[in-house]
Amino acid sequence: MSDAANLGHLPEWDLTDLYAGPDDKALESDLKAVDGQAEQFEKDFKGNLSTLSPAGFHEAIGRYEAIDDTLGRIASYSQLLFAGDQTNPDFAQFYQDIQERLTVTTSRLIFFTLEINKIEDAAMKTLLADSAVARYQPWLDDIRSFRPHQLSDDAEAMLHELSVVRGQSWSRLFDQTIAGLRFDIDGESLSEAQTLDLLSSSDGAKREVAARELARVFKANESLFALVTNTLAKSKAIEDGWRHFARPISSRNLANQVEDEVVDALITSVRDAYPRLSHRYYAMKARWMGVEKLNWWDRNAPLPNQDDREIPWDDARATVLGAYGDFAPEMAEIAKVFFDKNWIDAPARPGKSGGAFAHPTVPSAHPFVLLNYQGKNP
Repeated sequence: MSDAANLGHLPEWDLTDLYAGPDDKALESDLKAVDGQAEQFEKDFKGNLSTLSPAGFHEAIGRYEAIDDTLGRIASYSQLLFAGDQTNPDFAQFYQDIQERLTVTTSRLIFFTLEINKIEDAAMKTLLADSAVARYQPWLDDIRSFRPHQLSDDAEAMLHELSVVRGQSWSRLFDQTIAGLRFDIDGESLSEAQTLDLLSSSDGAKREVAARELARVFKANESLFALVTNTLAKSKAIEDGWRHFARPISSRNLANQVEDEVVDALITSVRDAYPRLSHRYYAMKARWMGVEKLNWWDRNAPLPNQDDREIPWDDARATVLGAYGDFAPEMAEIAKVFFDKNWIDAPARPGKSGGAFAHPTVPSAHPFVLLNYQGKNP
């Protein structure tokens, strides 16, 4: 287990570039303003999108883009605040309240993409002949790729309003449950991230204790995990059926702008390579560790001659910036801003979202990065 004191000062992100806090007056002002903008947008354009001139269509997209940026800023703030401590009841309530209010506002905007998909190809071609509209062609193509799977306006509106109590709520239940789990390691109560970190310890006994404790706690919660998984799977199966997607993976592939056949080829290639790569690697690792067969808790174990020292944060920062600088100095300058302005949340804290992610937020702001840094040498 990493000693945080040995890692130096670990930055925690500063979200004030989005909002100063849940009670920030600017946040409430933006919520009210953007709802009014969405209401006016609906009045101005609903039902007549196909009759707009290229200039009118461009105006509509521009207004939609501005509304979406504000909505994204609000949503990003609530998501990031919640990710920092998913066991904080005030943050959880705030996140839920924001999701519900944004769902009401975005319900006024549902018509826009639905009506874009109803524009005939010839009419869309005419609109795209305008240079101002053509700037948005990749976005329009992405929207229109879902035309065969679009439901009626009423059905789409209903699914959108139900989203806050369907997949989102089940995923949130899972995330909050994981964040709240505690694992007893040698009399100390650790979070999931801290316990997972022990799986890469150089001490085999620690790896085994951590692995067995993870299995014990997860086993104690398996009924909840099974309910979440099965509910989400069935919900997706129902919606995929109504939308006439060929397979469960098809909707994701379409969103990623890749054909099912391409993904199938990738999956087949990876599976065919199991014996040559992963199986061979684990066999080699077992030999390097002096055992006939690798224990299941040793999959992430460092190799016997691997440097297992803890890497202080400042050293890690220098390594990252050096790597970017060797590749492209401009990228190092960009990355340096993340460190200098506390756009990174590094410590492993109880209740914090596990793993790591980069949240893009919106064009008018900047990304934020979440880590659970514990000084490991990759």
